[in-house]
Amino acid sequence: MFLTKTDKARHELQPGRRTLGQRERALLLMADGQRSLTDFGALFGGREEAGRVARHLVQEGYLQGRAVEALETIEAVPVAADVFDGKPSLATTRMFLFDLCERMFVRRDPALAERFREALREARDRESMLATARAMLGEIAQAAGAARAEAIQERIEKLLPASPVH
Repeated sequence: MFLTKTDKARHELQPGRRTLGQRERALLLMADGQRSLTDFGALFGGREEAGRVARHLVQEGYLQGRAVEALETIEAVPVAADVFDGKPSLATTRMFLFDLCERMFVRRDPALAERFREALREARDRESMLATARAMLGEIAQAAGAARAEAIQERIEKLLPASPVH
């Protein structure tokens, strides 16, 4: 599967334009008709993830290819990247929430994203971190559905240190 940019993609890649995320823009930059999904897979942790991103860009009109229908045959499989084996910490949780804020809110509602960023900067303990996370999850549930919010809540619970026993 060799993908090429459309005029819409070239417009997106012009200086000062930023409607897509970093991963999508990276794939657009590489889509020159000479690279395959296998080449993109190295950047995205596997061909399946590259296929998911490419499929989205094709559907949105940023990419085209000689065999676009081949994207439809890529099966999504669970990725080990969602497994967290590290030590829970406030710092890890904060970084996850900052990243989540960037991915979920910056383009949709910049003012809300800035409020969440400020709340995360001020969150110094478990309770304030949880309060910010709950507010973000409420917005995510509205925008992306309850199932997505629940999946993120499970991830946060793995990252956040256990509540101290009183």
